[in-house]
Amino acid sequence: MHQSNDIVLAFSGGLDTSFCVPYLKEKGWNVHTVFADTGGVDADERAYIEARAQELGVASHVTIDGGPALWNGFVKPFVQAGEAYQGQYPLLVSDRYLIVDATLARAKELGTNAIAHGCTGMGNDQVRFDLAVKASGDYRIVAPIREIQKEHTQTRAYEQAYLEERGFGVRAKQKSYTINENLLGVTLSGGEIDKWEAPGEGARGWCAPRAEWPEQALQVSVRFANGEAVAIDGVEMPGAQVLAKLNALFAPYGVGRGMYTGDTTIGLKGRIVYEAPGLVALLAAHRALEEAVLTKQQNRFKPEVARKWVELVYEGFWHDPLKTDLEAFLASSQATVNGEVVLETRGARVDAVALRSPHILNAKGATYAQSADWGVEEAEGFIKLFGMSSTLWAEVNGGK
Repeated sequence: MHQSNDIVLAFSGGLDTSFCVPYLKEKGWNVHTVFADTGGVDADERAYIEARAQELGVASHVTIDGGPALWNGFVKPFVQAGEAYQGQYPLLVSDRYLIVDATLARAKELGTNAIAHGCTGMGNDQVRFDLAVKASGDYRIVAPIREIQKEHTQTRAYEQAYLEERGFGVRAKQKSYTINENLLGVTLSGGEIDKWEAPGEGARGWCAPRAEWPEQALQVSVRFANGEAVAIDGVEMPGAQVLAKLNALFAPYGVGRGMYTGDTTIGLKGRIVYEAPGLVALLAAHRALEEAVLTKQQNRFKPEVARKWVELVYEGFWHDPLKTDLEAFLASSQATVNGEVVLETRGARVDAVALRSPHILNAKGATYAQSADWGVEEAEGFIKLFGMSSTLWAEVNGGK
């Protein structure tokens, strides 16, 4: 790629990326913005983002539909893995990698190797963006928020003042919280969340509060084919639409809202409020089906692979060969994960209450704790052999 003063900025219309536009322009760049719509905004918000880019004076702006790529690239293997980061966080910012792909594609169209993002120098996203870009070719990365942090400790206040001094307004919700929204869900940080205090009323995304939950329980069926959700209540639809539908169904019941404190890639403790109604419901359905159709050894071993896959994605190693290797194992494990799961919620939690599959590992002549087609002697013999090592240790060492 030839050197030029064109730069492509991954743009969301929020405080950080809005600040980046005039900042980069004043540094001599022609700023081209890309909004990768990964499914978390409605038509009004999408129109706002496009208008915001024009208001800020970009050289060009494009919006990319990132929903299908997000489903195939992240949601499908994540659900098949079935593990959240540190057992809690459902990796809601994994759309960053698809945003990088869209940004690089636009840079190729413009013939530039300059890429910009609005990540801070304290968080994980800078690692995800930078490593994904570096794994894709020889690009120059410009990160304005990291640059201003060398001189300004209160960056959000500085960004607000910078924009307002140039006649650009800042929305009220962006003054209190950093809000990330996509098909996967919503994350909120900043304000009292960062101060280790109880989240305020403004720290809420899609999930309805307890007082607004419907009185009637909700039941939804999800059909899987080879571990991938393909239909809701008998209606087949593309994956991104499956997740969007589940978000709409379960958010009114407050499903998928939580607070997460964990170990970030750079070593700090991160604290966020997250809401992932559809993803949490999908994980519950998939796990229930998988537990019934996989063997005991598969169910025991697979979480180890899943946890490593999740760590790689969380820490920025989207393009590491090990991630591809692990996905090959995950895909292989899903050959019999076929069937339908009925989910139910009355609010906050979701349970898999029924499932149907031709692959359920039922023993024809036995039901757990009820009946069996073997005798008492066989059971006693099994227990004797199964516990032989521990029994011998007690005998040799005198027990306790």
